[in-house]
Amino acid sequence: MVNRKLYLAFGSAILALLFVGAISYRDIAVSRESARWVRHSHEVIENLQDLLSSMESLESSYRGFLLTGKETYFESYSAGIVSAEKAEAAVRNLTVDNREQQRRLPALETLIRQKIQVGDMVIGLRRAKGSEAEAAAAAAGNGRGQQIMAQFQGAVHEMQDDELKLLLLRNVDANRRLGQTNVIIVLGTVLGVLIAVAAGWSVQRDNSRRGLAEEALRESEDKYRMLVQGVQDYGIVMLGPRGEFVSWNPGAERMTGCTYEEIAGHNFSRFFSPVDIERGRPQEILRMAAESGRYEEQGMRMRKDGSSFPVRATFTALRDPVGNLQGFSVISRDVSKSTASEAKYRGLLEAAPDAMVVVNQGGQIVLLNVQAEKQFGYNRDELVGQEVKRIVPEGFAERLIADGTRTAAEALAQQIGMGIDLYGRRKNGSDFPIEIMLSPLESAEGILVTAAIRDITERKHMEQMLRQAQKMEAVGQLAGGVAHDFNNLLGVILGYSDLLLERLGTNDSQRKDIEEIQKAGVRAALLTRQLLAFSRKQVLQPKVLDLNEVVAGAETLLRRLIGENIELLVIPNATLGRVKADSGQLEQIIINLAVNARDAMPAGGKLTIETSNVELDEQYAAQHASTLPGQHVMLAVTDTGCGMDAKTKAHIFEPFFTTKEFGKGTGLGLATVYGIVKQSGGSVWVYTEPGLGTTFKIYLPCVSPLVEIVSPSDKVEKVDRGSQTILIVEDDAALLQVTRRSLEDVGYAILAARSPAQAIDISESHQGPINLMVTDVIMPGMSGDRLAIHLSVLRPEMKVLYVSGYTDDTIVHHGVLEPGLAFLQKPFSPKTLARKVGEVLTTPLPVAILSTGDK
Repeated sequence: MVNRKLYLAFGSAILALLFVGAISYRDIAVSRESARWVRHSHEVIENLQDLLSSMESLESSYRGFLLTGKETYFESYSAGIVSAEKAEAAVRNLTVDNREQQRRLPALETLIRQKIQVGDMVIGLRRAKGSEAEAAAAAAGNGRGQQIMAQFQGAVHEMQDDELKLLLLRNVDANRRLGQTNVIIVLGTVLGVLIAVAAGWSVQRDNSRRGLAEEALRESEDKYRMLVQGVQDYGIVMLGPRGEFVSWNPGAERMTGCTYEEIAGHNFSRFFSPVDIERGRPQEILRMAAESGRYEEQGMRMRKDGSSFPVRATFTALRDPVGNLQGFSVISRDVSKSTASEAKYRGLLEAAPDAMVVVNQGGQIVLLNVQAEKQFGYNRDELVGQEVKRIVPEGFAERLIADGTRTAAEALAQQIGMGIDLYGRRKNGSDFPIEIMLSPLESAEGILVTAAIRDITERKHMEQMLRQAQKMEAVGQLAGGVAHDFNNLLGVILGYSDLLLERLGTNDSQRKDIEEIQKAGVRAALLTRQLLAFSRKQVLQPKVLDLNEVVAGAETLLRRLIGENIELLVIPNATLGRVKADSGQLEQIIINLAVNARDAMPAGGKLTIETSNVELDEQYAAQHASTLPGQHVMLAVTDTGCGMDAKTKAHIFEPFFTTKEFGKGTGLGLATVYGIVKQSGGSVWVYTEPGLGTTFKIYLPCVSPLVEIVSPSDKVEKVDRGSQTILIVEDDAALLQVTRRSLEDVGYAILAARSPAQAIDISESHQGPINLMVTDVIMPGMSGDRLAIHLSVLRPEMKVLYVSGYTDDTIVHHGVLEPGLAFLQKPFSPKTLARKVGEVLTTPLPVAILSTGDK
């Protein structure tokens, strides 16, 4: 027996030596690989440092070029770019196996590009403008460049720190491998020797092995007992199969106030409330633990003094190798503090003005407040435990649940601090726009997400109204520009047609053709005026008016327009406030709305025009974009026609939009109303439903009742001949020619100029007086008002008549003509021009002489 053991010992020694040799060879190879990785980390750190040095050199070079303009700095700057790109490529290649470093590289590359862009911009400005560009280049690039450099340095240092950590680990691993190899070699040799030596006393050791094992078991039990007894924060208890106490640590004694001697042999149900005992809760817990092997439970327990406390406990079933139940281990913790914190958190949730919903990482709702119940229409019990998709169908859960490439915490971190616009769904199935703000909440169950959900229906409505107003403004700009160009063309057409008609007899065969040309021109002029009205580029000459008088003046015309099958009802307010507006434009509003109402009632109906005083409060103004609070005069036009749906209502004020048959309307009637109202400082709103008619309400600001009211004038002035000298300034050659002929035909002496410069030359060279200058407002090189100021120095007695088909802030403010200026809207007929010229020349005061001060 002994010889057999000796042979076995020597054979084992040889095998041990062979095994040690194999392991040593493997560890040497691994040590070499570890050393290679150490060198690799050094290379990464060195290249990161080279990259940082290159970027600092690049920054220094372009700053040097900024200050001196020397090309040597530009060469150094170019070399810095090449060096930085080379170092960045080396870093990318060296970190291809490091996912964390590769993740940082795109941001690093972006900062490099931004820094080079700043440098290129600074150098470009320095070269473009010489020393004058230093301040501009510094302002454009210095602040942003320093910010980019600081971000770049932080990113490089962060990568270097990570690589240093990796280097430290690799150094430790290399040293560990080397030390391990040495230890294995030594231990293997010693092991072989020991095995051989041990053969002599192996028999004696066999006899003592059992005693040693028993001693080790006793030591292990002592250590376990010391460990359990040393735990103070947790109660660690051993129960028998029926739930009787077998062991009891100080943590359990601290929680309950009972010593082991007091509870030894008692059933653990002793610490349950009478209600739980009556319900059979203790027996149910043991049954669940025995069936599943492990059961976690949270409930209330009773102390020795009769007080209760919340506890979280884990029951684990203990079985022998055969599977027989031997008892249970119970680990419990007093969670009074965490329960108090949870109660405080619930209180904060309930006090929040927004709907608050708490969601776990699986997308289930675990908590919500009363505002969430009101907002979504659910009771609390209907939502707790349900998926958040029930109230936020799309977008929410996908942002929180890990998708395989990122954790839930990473997914949440990307959304923190952002307002997420989504759609919520109420219990009745209706959807509404919401804004969600997310914040993390650490708990024993992991990271929870608190979502503050705000109903933004009103905000979305206001945004839609703003977009509509912006669209109308853009279309108006386009329409105004088109109208301006047409006005000059129409001025020529109307002017020459009037001149021809003056020369032709009443029986001339060509007269009818020319009259048709004139009619087409008049219709086109009306169209351009409508475009200008919509775009708010027409010139208004407002006066303080009684809106009731304007309505009364248009009533006779309205009755002819709408026909006998429509009843017209006018309801004026006897104490109506005053408005400041252009009476002709107000009549245009009333006529357009009446015609529109007539077309909506082909089978007849009722048209009501009403005026009243209204006070628009802050709330109304907040809900209606571009409306100002305060006292207003309201004009309401209501019909009993077919009404409009929401889709049609959204476009009614757009130019050329019409629901009428082709050829039955221009689509400019309501667009004109919109433009006139807006230019007059008011607002217009429409209320309509299909089949229930339409009401247009126009609100115009009230003016002081003490201002004298000017009634609309119907006086028609005749055309008188004149003999004064008139200077005409017009950059359109055709319009200049027809204007000249129109005034020459009524006796005036004309001086014509194609540009402001030519007008100045004519004024300086002309020996006689110039009684009036008729000038376009907008011309290349110099505006009409600036030309008038320039000529007033040499000819202070010269009066000025401005003509234009388009407004800007040259002679008007917000479309309203400045007091004391004479103005004629393009296009105009020769008779209209002659009457206006005669009016300006006979005015006793110099109504159009501008001061030489700044405008």
